[in-house]
Amino acid sequence: MNPLPFSSCGSIDHLHAWSRRRFLQGSALAGLGWLTPLSRQLVRSAEATGRRPKSVIVLWMEGGMSQLESFDPHPGSTIAYGAKAISTATKGIQFGAGLPLTAELANDFSVIRSVTSKEGDHSRATYNVKTGYRPFPNLVHPSIGSIICHSVPGPDGAVLDLPSLISILPGGFPARGGYLGARYDAFQTGDPVQPIPDVRPLATADRQQQRLDSLAVLEQTFSKGRLADLENERTLHRTSLERAQRLMSSEQLTAFDVSGVPKAERESFGDSPFGRGCLAAIRLIEAGVRCVEVTLRGWDTHIDNAEGQATQLALLDPALSALIRGLKARDLYDDTLLLVATEFGRTPKQNVAEGRDHWPHGFSVLLGGGGLRGGLAVGATDPGGEKQEPDRAVRVEDVHATILRRLGIDTSEELLTPIGRPIKVSEGRVIQELV
Repeated sequence: MNPLPFSSCGSIDHLHAWSRRRFLQGSALAGLGWLTPLSRQLVRSAEATGRRPKSVIVLWMEGGMSQLESFDPHPGSTIAYGAKAISTATKGIQFGAGLPLTAELANDFSVIRSVTSKEGDHSRATYNVKTGYRPFPNLVHPSIGSIICHSVPGPDGAVLDLPSLISILPGGFPARGGYLGARYDAFQTGDPVQPIPDVRPLATADRQQQRLDSLAVLEQTFSKGRLADLENERTLHRTSLERAQRLMSSEQLTAFDVSGVPKAERESFGDSPFGRGCLAAIRLIEAGVRCVEVTLRGWDTHIDNAEGQATQLALLDPALSALIRGLKARDLYDDTLLLVATEFGRTPKQNVAEGRDHWPHGFSVLLGGGGLRGGLAVGATDPGGEKQEPDRAVRVEDVHATILRRLGIDTSEELLTPIGRPIKVSEGRVIQELV
């Protein structure tokens, strides 16, 4: 059965109701040591002005999207190999010819063209970009969505039956909770036209209830003689079971179902699982889900790069542009941070099979929504393809820090692993051009 390791992103409404001044007055004699890390974070951000985002959508380009055919073209150069570019809505910024719909919206997001990492292997690079940390022996770091669900309180007064972190078409590397625990793993589901896995009982209603009653008897017997007073201290197993039962009967499951969306709107996302996943992402965010990840596989173009990238861009372009338009139409774009990312880019020079190989030395990431500045191209790569280090290099962890800080999360806060090791939420620096 697909586990349901989701968190409620715990609501602490009484903290929201307090001003920073009341916090300081209440703690003047005792200091701030009594506050939880999340409480301290709220103290630090309580005086921040402006509308803060509440959610994140990650569009994951699995396999290594080529920056040269997408967001960082160099038309006419030797490294373009004939790839064309088109103008965008932002003066002076061009995209690859395969992104005409997205180019019309270039003022609504920014592209970082100079992201660098030290990982050129698919699994290690994916881990790096999704967590903001390089792989480390004996420790699994949480994905950015897991950090957000752990650190940001849930909507005031809202009851969310759905998982707070959802991965649609997860591919080989779905978001994981890492040292935060399995309940911060992503709930995984496929093409939204298909049934949601593991939310319908296999038995009749009466039989299902009998099984639950029998399980309750077993749990009560097991708990006898245990040190914990289970009437007052609930186990994670019982909590997970109750959440799973609540999800199975929740009307909020309709957020996954895109079949009732008007045909014209559905078609604007493109007739593909990825397009339908992006449409479902909007509905899930609207329902209160904290983070949705949608994966588009197939970018690993070691052979015939031009055709492979063109095929993928034809799927990405309508879905991405319709996603942005849909969020704006629902007044959700300022409340939602959008990240389009991949594990690394592709080499400036083609190989003998007319493909491009792995290139972590300067690739592109898109950031939009959430009140971030749009219409920018941050950094620049060498149009000759000789220099590895791009101008205005941006580290992977800097992308993470920018997103987390925009959500009001104190990236200098240290979280404790199960063995008591303190780990910073992020070791990155905010990309100042975007804020």
